[in-house]
Amino acid sequence: MSDSKLHQFFMQQLQDIYWAEKKLVKTLPKMSDAATSTRLKQAFNDHLEQTINHVTRLENVFRLLGEEPKALKCPAMAGIVDEGADIIDETDDGSAQRDVGLIFAAQKAEHYEIATYGGLVQLARTMGHDDCAELLDQTLAEEKVCDGLLTKIAEEDANVKASSEKFDS
Repeated sequence: MSDSKLHQFFMQQLQDIYWAEKKLVKTLPKMSDAATSTRLKQAFNDHLEQTINHVTRLENVFRLLGEEPKALKCPAMAGIVDEGADIIDETDDGSAQRDVGLIFAAQKAEHYEIATYGGLVQLARTMGHDDCAELLDQTLAEEKVCDGLLTKIAEEDANVKASSEKFDS
């Protein structure tokens, strides 16, 4: 199947998410530094460790397929990362509003990753790459847990605090 259009598409999507994960390894420390709440900082730091593992896991998928790991710029993740940088620039340091914005940006990244990994798992299974599907499914599960944690932090902490911050006109 390595000469099929499906395999070609699968490889392009692997290269895309590989770029995205590597970009997040560079971006998550900036998000952690910009976060106000200790809980959000910790969530970003913990997810950084997971993301490093996601990169390694993707490299293993490439190798299982007999391919060298190669990154292909992911315009979607590049845009999400740029938006996160804008949020940092446009919100007050130390504000809960900034945390709300960081959670928004992080969840956009998570949702992109969840969609991508979900599709990759299905394609891998379709092509009979069950070993790859298992690795990709592990990452998918971790991305879903991270998304849930971000929602919890928003609901229990950041959104509540930001709702009482006064707007300076």
